[in-house]
Formats: sequence, structure tokens, C-alpha cells
Amino acid sequence: MPETTEESELHNGHQPQAEPEPESKAESQPESKTEPGPENKPEEALKLEPVVTGADPNTKEEDKESSIQSNDAATPSSTDQNARPQLRKDEGNRTFTMRELLTEFKSDEEEVGSPYSRESTQRQSNQNSAAMELVSSVTGADEEGQSRQRVLVYAAKRYAAALEKNPEDYDALYNWALVLQESADNVSPDSTSPSKDDLLEEACKKYDDATRLCPTLHDAFYNWAIAISDRAKMRGRTKEAEELWEQATKNYEKAVQLNWNSPQALNNWGLALQELSAIVSAREKQKIVKTAISKFREAIRLQFDFHRAIYNLGTVLYALAEDSVQTGTTNPKEMSSNELYSQSAIYIAAAHALKPNYSVYSSALKLVHSMLPLPHLKDGYLTAPPLGNTFPPHSDWKRTEFFLNQEALQQCMKLCYCTSLLRGRNDRVIKVEQKQVSRSLSGRIVDAGNTDKKAIRVDIPDIISVSASADLTLPPGAGLCINTTSGQVFLVADSWESLDGWLDALRLVYTIYARGKTDVLAGIIAT
Repeated sequence: MPETTEESELHNGHQPQAEPEPESKAESQPESKTEPGPENKPEEALKLEPVVTGADPNTKEEDKESSIQSNDAATPSSTDQNARPQLRKDEGNRTFTMRELLTEFKSDEEEVGSPYSRESTQRQSNQNSAAMELVSSVTGADEEGQSRQRVLVYAAKRYAAALEKNPEDYDALYNWALVLQESADNVSPDSTSPSKDDLLEEACKKYDDATRLCPTLHDAFYNWAIAISDRAKMRGRTKEAEELWEQATKNYEKAVQLNWNSPQALNNWGLALQELSAIVSAREKQKIVKTAISKFREAIRLQFDFHRAIYNLGTVLYALAEDSVQTGTTNPKEMSSNELYSQSAIYIAAAHALKPNYSVYSSALKLVHSMLPLPHLKDGYLTAPPLGNTFPPHSDWKRTEFFLNQEALQQCMKLCYCTSLLRGRNDRVIKVEQKQVSRSLSGRIVDAGNTDKKAIRVDIPDIISVSASADLTLPPGAGLCINTTSGQVFLVADSWESLDGWLDALRLVYTIYARGKTDVLAGIIAT
């Protein structure tokens, strides 16, 4: 994105919602489009919604899923998004760059003629007239909008003139589509003619034409997907909306295939899948939701501090937990609803730590805070070797409990047992008299002060990298390698799904440390 800006976030009802991130046009934010943000199940049902790239979670209006990108934009402009009344999705900033308008367009006087037939240019002229009429009839809601629209009308005329001379000018088609899409955003809320949908439909036609002429124009596929998503949102939970969301996901997929290094496109792809999952049949839903989770996770791994995708991943996990509770279905091979709630809370807490001023994240955190294994961010079981012996015989490796906080990943060797705890919607935190304790997934309480000195401990500032390991000398399971300033630490997770949770949590805690937000995270898990 040419210039990174953050605007809004999306929310999904009361649950946390995910947020999409566009490269140049707009991002979803936890408040408008759909953003995640689960908490212990509160008295009200939570609903996660994604946040779109390029949106500000604190804005009152819902942000778009992604930002429009211009051919001249060298990089994506933002990574944030939008949400609903419950936890929202996070949208990002919508930035508009049109360098061609100011510097790269040749004047009409410089053009000497067109190699195309009069018939083709006349046909192009007729096609342009309808689009020009739409753009010219838009009136901004305020003085700033009116001024902006005058610039857009001027740009549209230049692109129309360029296409009359060269109907195969895909750059002009692409940039004219941007003008139509930006004009749709400029339509007054009470305007009936032209409608926002008419402008977006015309923009989609231009994107279609541009990509037919240049199949590698990834920005066009990306912004086309945003336009389709905006049209789908106007249609609620209808069959027509389902078809549009399916088309949007295909265009995001194409954009990622052409430009794999785009966390914004991956984030928005995940948001579109999340929206689609709310419409399709129950049989299809789980597969689509799992695909959405993978897209958010891919976006985070491309950009560790991409808080919108982090938040959106939390919302989709929260929604998955809600579905599991409502249907009452359990699969021993998959995470339980309590584990999903806890995982959701981790991502929402991390997003809040990175952007503590985002009201959407703050609200979502209040809902899911009690789902965290306080006073830690994450706890669970890992198989570890004896301290100081990296590759002992497999029989010497022991499955023990670990916890992660803002300071370190710590192995728990001495445990004291307490009454069983359940984490979920109606969780209550059990207090132990003025002792720092760790609550395990199994409900056990760990006295941090009595932790064995021979236990494995990895301090967050010492971490260099964290990755999955397929080393054949490790015991069976999902290998985890933590490369530190003192050497490598190898551990084994119970499953690859469990490993993903540990990898993300370690990377997020380190990223929060690197961004100087450790105190914020400490405040979250200390209360």
C-alpha cells in the first residue's frame, strides 16, 4: 500500500469479528464489516466479525473490507478493518492514489490518432457514456465530498478519452474502475440516483475488461474483489449474496496467486470466506471456516504485527466455538469449545496489546478476558527433553505443562492440584491467597513461585526465531524449534493444530515485545 493508514474495524454482532485488509482501497475493521473478539461467554451471545483492511476500529461508520489499489501504488496502503454489534471484524484504511491523473496522462493534443477502427472507438464511446453519466450524477454528502467528486469526474473524462483512442488500454480501464469505486463511496446516504450498487456494478465491468486484457493485473483482481464484497453486503443473507461472496473469494485467490506477498489480500480473503460461511449450509460451513482460519494465519505469518488479521482470527475462532456449543457436536480429533474460546482470547488480547487505543479491540477483550489462563496468556502441554540434553533417547522426553506470559515460556515441574475448573462462557476465576498461579487446561493450579529451577525457560527477549521442526531425531508429534541467543530449544506439541497455536502465541508475544508494548500485555494478563 502506497501509504499505510488505519481507519476502521469490523465487528460481528456481540462476538469478536475478523477484519480484512486491502492494499489501497479500504480495510475491514472490527466495527463495521466483521471483526472478532471473543471473551468468556457473557450473558449476551457474542458474535465475531472480521475487520477490513484500511479501516479504523474507532470510527462510527462501518469500513470497507479492503482498500482500492492503484497501478501507480508501489505498495499496499494499510492493514486494518471493520465489525458488527457483537465482536467485530477489523477493516483497514481506504487510500486513493491517482498519479496518472496528475502526471502520467498525455493531453488530448499530444495524441495524434488511433489505430483502431471507427466502429470500435464508437462502441467504446457508447460504453463510456453510461459510466460517465453515473459518475457525473454523484453529489458528495458534504463540501469535501463534492470537491473530491469533481476530481473524480475530471479523471473519468481523461480515462474515457484514452479508451476511445485505444480500447485495449487496460491501465485506463483499471483506473476508471477505481474512479467508479471511489465514486460509490462518495454517494450521499440519502441518494437514490445513482445508487452505490450501480456504480460498483459498472466498476466490476471495468475490472473484468482490464483483467481480460491483462490477466496478471493483481491489483485489479484485488480491488474487484472489494467491489464485489461491497455489493454482497448490500444483499444480506440471500442467494445472490452467496454467489457474490463466492466470486469475491475467487478474485482474492487470484490476487494472491499473482502477488503472494500480500497480507491484506489474505486477510480480506479470510473475511470473504467468513461472510460466505454464514450463508451456506451447515455441511459446507465448517470447511469454509477452516479455510478462513488458514488465510488469517497466513496473513499474520507474512506480517507478525498485522493486528487486523490477528483480531479477525480471534473472531473466527470464537464463532467456531459458539457453533460447537450450539450444535453440541464434539470431535475428539479437534479442539474443544473451551480450547477454541481460549485460543480466540489469545488473538484478541494480542491485537489489543498492539493497538490498545482501538475501541473495538478493547470491547472484544472485555468479552473474552476471562477465557485466558490468567495470569498467563497461554498454557498447555508440550513434550520436552531433560534440561541441558537436547537430543536424549525418546524415553527420556516427558510430556509436561508449559505456560507463556509476557516474559517467558516456562516449563512447570511442581504442581499443586485444586478443584477442577471449566473455562467457557460462565467461567469464574479461582483466587489463591496472594500467590501467583497458573491455571492449566486441565484445571490444575501451578504455584509459579515453586517452579523447579531445573525447568526449561525461554525468555522472550532471547528468541531469534520460532518454527516447526521435522527433525527425525525428535519423538513422534509436531516438532517445535525455538532458536535463541543461547542455542536451540526443541519441544514437541501433541498435534499440528496445537503446534500452530504455540507458534502463533510465541511470535505474537515476541512481536509485542519488539514493538515496546510488553507493559500493555502484562496489564491484560495480570488483571
